[in-house]
Amino acid sequence: MVDVLGHLGMALVWLAPAWFFVDSKKVAATAIGTGFWFGMLPDVDLVLQRLPGIHHHGVFHTVLFVTLLALVIGPIVGWLLTKLLGDSEWFVRDSKLGAKIGLIVVWVAGIAHLFADMLSAPDVSTRIEPLWPLVDGPIVMMDVLWYKSFWATTALFILGVAANLIAWYLADGRRSSTATA
Repeated sequence: MVDVLGHLGMALVWLAPAWFFVDSKKVAATAIGTGFWFGMLPDVDLVLQRLPGIHHHGVFHTVLFVTLLALVIGPIVGWLLTKLLGDSEWFVRDSKLGAKIGLIVVWVAGIAHLFADMLSAPDVSTRIEPLWPLVDGPIVMMDVLWYKSFWATTALFILGVAANLIAWYLADGRRSSTATA
């Protein structure tokens, strides 16, 4: 498990392709800027672990949980963004499209968290079982990042910012070339 900054960085890496799927750079920036915070979504178990049966890297660190929470929270996030920013250039006016964008960014950021934990959890932390209940037990763990490594965490965040800057630049070039065609 990387630290908070690393999870946010991994969410930024996974959300960077949004620059190529959204026609407006401002809408993409809003979606990514809102969505990457949900890179901490599975760690809600740290708050709830006082309840019986809940532990860190348990059911909250599964694709099932991330999907269910994204289905609930994502459309609300999209709806709120539509209500707050729909009359501006910073988000879409269509609340159904806004709900879909919210769902996607919350889900992608949550899944990115699971992947970051798969890269780092096996060394000293509880292994995650991301495909539970379909697969009982951990799947392939890569153990390439040291647990709470300052350097790995910082590098992931820098990588996430860099990926978005590069995607922003490349998407801008793609928009220019399609506008002239």
